[in-house]
Amino acid sequence: MDPSSIRHRIARPAFSILGFAGVALCAALASGEQAGRIIDLTHAFDSETIFWPTEEGFVLEKGTEGVGEQGYYYAANRFRTAEHGGTHIDAPIHFHAGGWTVDEIPLDRLVGAAILVDVSEICAEDPDHRVSVSDFEAWEKQHGRIPSASIVLIRTGFGRFWPDRKAYLGTDERGASAVAKLHFPGLHPDAARWLIDERQIRAVGLDTASIDHGPSKQFETHRALFAANVPAFENLAGLDELPPVGFSVVALPIKIRGGSGGPLRAIAILTDDAAGSSAGVSAPD
Repeated sequence: MDPSSIRHRIARPAFSILGFAGVALCAALASGEQAGRIIDLTHAFDSETIFWPTEEGFVLEKGTEGVGEQGYYYAANRFRTAEHGGTHIDAPIHFHAGGWTVDEIPLDRLVGAAILVDVSEICAEDPDHRVSVSDFEAWEKQHGRIPSASIVLIRTGFGRFWPDRKAYLGTDERGASAVAKLHFPGLHPDAARWLIDERQIRAVGLDTASIDHGPSKQFETHRALFAANVPAFENLAGLDELPPVGFSVVALPIKIRGGSGGPLRAIAILTDDAAGSSAGVSAPD
C-alpha cells in the first residue's frame, strides 16, 4: 500500500484521536494535581543546540526591535536551521524512498498514548548500548504488554548531558571526520522490527541525537522504522519526569512540505493512570 492511500485511509480517524486527546486532557486536569500535568519534552533552540557534526546549527538573526516612530514596540527576527538538530522529527523519507515527508505524516502518528522504557542504568555502563528486544521484554514483565499503536519513548539518561556536546555526542569536534567518533546509545534494528511487527507502534523517540547508536555506519534502525512509515523523535528532553505508563504525547513538527525532518515541539500529558505510577528513574537528568 502506498503512503498516499494510507494517509487517506486514516485521515478521518486522526480528527477523532485529537478530539479524544482534548477530552482526556480536560478530564485529567479535573481529576488531580499529578494527572493533567504537562511536561515539556523539547530543548529550546539557540546557539548551544546540538546538531549533527556536519551541520552549522541553529542561527537566530536579530531583526527589528524597539519602539518605532508610531510609538509602539515591535520585534521580528529571522532564523535558519537544518532539519535534523535539536528536538526534531525524522520523517520516513529521511531514509526510505517513497516514505512520508513531514507534511504527509498523519496526525494520529504524532498524538497518542505513550510508554517510557528506562534503560539509563545500562547506558551509564555502556554508552554505545543498543536497546534490545530483551530490554522491552523486561519492561513488559513489570508493566504489561506494550499496547498496540503506542508511542514508545526510550530514556537512555543522556539527556542529562545537554548541551555538553562532548558528553552528549562522544565528541565536540565538527565536520565529517567527527562522525566516526560519535558515541551514544540507540535502538537496535532487531528491536525496531520487533516493535513494528509485534507491537504495531505508532512512533518512537529518545533522548539522544539519533535513533541509531553513535557508532552506526549503516543506520539499520532508521531504515527499518522508516520502511514501515514509523517516524522517530530525537533529542527529546524531560524524559526523567515521565512514569513508565499513564501519559500521552503530542509531538508536532513544523509542517515542511517535502521535508525529511524538522524542529519538533513535543509535550507529554500525565493521565489518571500516572498518579499511582513511579517514574522508575535511576538517576536524574
